[in-house]
Amino acid sequence: MLKNVKIILVTLLLIVYTNISVFADTNAPQSSGKAAVLMDGASGRILYEKNAYERLPMASTTKIMTAIVALEYGRLDDKVTIPPEASGIEGSSIWLSAGETHTLEDLLYALMLRSGNDAATAIALHIGGSIEGFAGMMNKTAKKIGAHNTHFVNPHGLHHDDHYTTAYDLALITAYGLKNPVFEKIVSTRYHTMPWEGHKWDRAMMNKNKLLWSFEGANGVKTGYTKKAGRCFVGSAKRDNLQLIAVVLNCGPMFEESAALLDYGFKNYKNIDLVEKGREIKKVPVRKGKQDSVALIAGDSYSMALKETEFEKVRTEEDVPNELQAPVTEGEKVGSIKIYFNDNYLYEVPVVIGQTVEKRTFWDFVRRMVNIWR
Repeated sequence: MLKNVKIILVTLLLIVYTNISVFADTNAPQSSGKAAVLMDGASGRILYEKNAYERLPMASTTKIMTAIVALEYGRLDDKVTIPPEASGIEGSSIWLSAGETHTLEDLLYALMLRSGNDAATAIALHIGGSIEGFAGMMNKTAKKIGAHNTHFVNPHGLHHDDHYTTAYDLALITAYGLKNPVFEKIVSTRYHTMPWEGHKWDRAMMNKNKLLWSFEGANGVKTGYTKKAGRCFVGSAKRDNLQLIAVVLNCGPMFEESAALLDYGFKNYKNIDLVEKGREIKKVPVRKGKQDSVALIAGDSYSMALKETEFEKVRTEEDVPNELQAPVTEGEKVGSIKIYFNDNYLYEVPVVIGQTVEKRTFWDFVRRMVNIWR
């Protein structure tokens, strides 16, 4: 009996985690990596996957989350004094010295362009107070994003057995990060300079992401390597409002295979706006209101990568009231639009009130009657 229950629970979990991935195209280029994903950044739809939910070490692609947390909890103009713990960290470095002072913004460029483990440590200690405290913030953010098979113990990605993610989670985290314009600006930057105290020249940093030079529309994001993780890469590109994210873990030709996956995505899919924020859904009467009716509008947008042959597979269901009673407030949720693909539920867009309507008073009624008599 217990064995049957476990089987059922595992089956349900697989259904939940692969709800969108079941629509992936099996004709996409194949990856030689341990795991890989091609994801539509807007909807989270998986267009290609290989071992997408296998927990693996991710090396310096960890720093994607480090940057997200720093941007959400810190300020770009924060002054960060480099602590002794951050100087001399093993692995990739920008040669920070204890006592140097830099802005958080410059340290984020050092983190994402040159993969500085010293910059990662300085950021973590500044934001979280300790490595453990910052890792806790990273894990909390991962859960908020929906990356439930990810766990961080440090901000840089140096190997630890309890430090892991999945290709799917890493794509999900990246999609979240790219919705922040500052994050996108940093990870798409080719060159950046920052001061180097005690030297006559600045630190000149060139992004390690080769796709920024070779792939049209490339806008991020991060390389990584350790002996245990192998070569890891998260690449992203945007064309015609279609944001794609390719993740390869433990993959030798990481740039070439990521480019092939992205190229496949752009050749076969288009970004389709299924619901636009602010679009009027319907007008409904408002009982006892100073206005007779009010517009109900979409409270959010939802778009999805689709092939031309897939448009007919999308359907929406509107659940909205036929009338309202005053008072009603602008932005108040009163219904929803449910989106389905192949009859599989994908997403719910809130339907909100487009304008505040106050309740009609006795004197409003009198004025209305006077106007009628005239």
